[in-house]
Amino acid sequence: MVDIRIPIGLMFTIIGILISVFGFVTMSNSEMYQKSLGINVNIIMGVLMLVFGLIMLYFARRKKKA
Repeated sequence: MVDIRIPIGLMFTIIGILISVFGFVTMSNSEMYQKSLGINVNIIMGVLMLVFGLIMLYFARRKKKA
């Protein structure tokens, strides 16, 4: 049976890393974050996506051991 948690975990982990890095690189650009009230949403969402992806990979790995 195909475990969908592995590709979902990989996808969210990779995209989360990319968005987080983009948020850190553009942190000094205040004009970019003017519409979001000065909040760097790229870092926040990138970290959340990274955490979700790692949780999915953890559960996929835990299921294979059992």
